Amino acid sequence: MLTKENIEGQLHTKWAARNLVYKDVTDSTNNDAKKLGEEGAPHGTLVVADKQTVGRGSRGRSWETPSGTNIAMSLLIRPDAPPEKISMLTLIMGLSVAEGIENAIVQAKDQQLGKRTDVDISRQLLSEVKVFPLIKWPNDVVIAGKKICGILTELHMKSDNTINDVVIGVGINVNMRDFPDSIKDIAGSILSETGIMTDRNAVVANCMKCFEDNYEKYNKTFDMSLLKEQYENRLINIDKHVRVLDPKGEYEAVARGITNEGALIVVTNDGKERIINGGEVTVRGLYSYV
Repeated sequence: MLTKENIEGQLHTKWAARNLVYKDVTDSTNNDAKKLGEEGAPHGTLVVADKQTVGRGSRGRSWETPSGTNIAMSLLIRPDAPPEKISMLTLIMGLSVAEGIENAIVQAKDQQLGKRTDVDISRQLLSEVKVFPLIKWPNDVVIAGKKICGILTELHMKSDNTINDVVIGVGINVNMRDFPDSIKDIAGSILSETGIMTDRNAVVANCMKCFEDNYEKYNKTFDMSLLKEQYENRLINIDKHVRVLDPKGEYEAVARGITNEGALIVVTNDGKERIINGGEVTVRGLYSYV
């Protein structure tokens, strides 16, 4: 059962989620975190809800969070980075969620087997059975080709044009079994793609620990340079043919990795290298979502 006490009992962080707000039902955890930010809530405040009624995804899409199965959470941070460096936090959260989910899956497997498995062995086994959490650039977390997590980052500025706070909203499909027809070809959950029932409290705690560790690397440089290899090791698009859906024209290319600023590097069919930033540009597999 997802509760404040159960999450706190598994937290191993210094500041991430140490100020934890739990709600059984809310309209939007991002709205809750924004309000808390306006009231002066500290860096690392986390809002978690069992059920979210009007969650938002990218490009204005809705994100369903029914009770008892999934996670809706929003992390409030007060970064020292300049505004133009904030977009990378979305990639860092995607990386952290993928790593945190992997750790939670390993813990769930250990509980099922009644023993502790070496982390490297567990990672290899997950990879072999294609349930290794990966990232579809820039920040969708994917297991077995299905999207299981969406992330929405919102920057809130002060009247003097300095940053007040950043809210990173995260929706994770954990133990959801059935999906609407409109998204079932793309969406999945940890349970639907691995067959493993995972403790949602452990997922939250692990994601927060991974984010804290990764954020502190980012905070040294305000870019992805210390996280680039870590990120590319999970990048599902790397060295694969992709379709770049650009409003200026769709084209095919091969993804080669990311820049230190988190942009995607692709090489087009005529051998030209292009740098793709987020926003209106979408990258997909040639014949599918990934």
